[in-house]
Amino acid sequence: MQSAPMKQLTPLSDTQSQRDERRIPIDRVGVRALRYPMQIRDKAREVQHTIATSTLTVDLPHHFKGTHMSRFVEVLNEFGPELHVDNIHTILRELTQRLHSVSAHVDFEFPYFLTKKAPVTGSPGMMDYTARFSATLEKDVIDFVVTVIVPVTTLCPCSKAISVHGAHNQRGQVTFSVRFSEPIWIEDLIRLVEESASSELYSLLKRPDEKAVTERAYENPVFVEDLVRNIALRSNAVPEITWYRVEAENFESIHNHNAYALIEHRKE
Repeated sequence: MQSAPMKQLTPLSDTQSQRDERRIPIDRVGVRALRYPMQIRDKAREVQHTIATSTLTVDLPHHFKGTHMSRFVEVLNEFGPELHVDNIHTILRELTQRLHSVSAHVDFEFPYFLTKKAPVTGSPGMMDYTARFSATLEKDVIDFVVTVIVPVTTLCPCSKAISVHGAHNQRGQVTFSVRFSEPIWIEDLIRLVEESASSELYSLLKRPDEKAVTERAYENPVFVEDLVRNIALRSNAVPEITWYRVEAENFESIHNHNAYALIEHRKE
């Protein structure tokens, strides 16, 4: 019995590759909010497994109508069920080749967990931070930036100076981005930020720990300006850091607004 002949498939139109007559290039086009499993080097445990929220983009020349969005996902999937940070350079080169682009950019933002012991009782607890790898390939040169977002406690020096009882304090958030000449641990960047604040945060505190943290903050008041300057001073002392951008935002406890400061510096 003969099988039925296969239907002749009609060629599908490649609309994205059609010519665009507006002659306006696009700086970045691609996919965002794509989640993907990722391996990160962990100073204590060697490898930490996490989930990254990804952005992958390329430039689009003026004569192309659109880019091929599926190719971004294809490139990522080629690295198996779990992405490793060492693959990022290869991903950038693959994107430029597959999409006929001059430049490519990727962001991988992910939660990063550290076990922290309470300062007095030593009770262990898991603290989560946000980290981000941002990499750009342009003219065969790769630019790589590591960012950590670190929650801290700050206590107002002015409030302490003028108040008979106590001083107002608040949680703050520091966004610390660096370029570097040699690899640097995420843990070390987090520690640098935490040592610059009135106090670091913990996930688990017993009463003796809470007393110690409260008193530590009271003895170490910092304005938001002090916070970014402290981080800048410590960054200047780390030879591996070649550039940094530090933003601090205090979620004020007695004002209906936040306090904010930023320092960006490239070492000579």
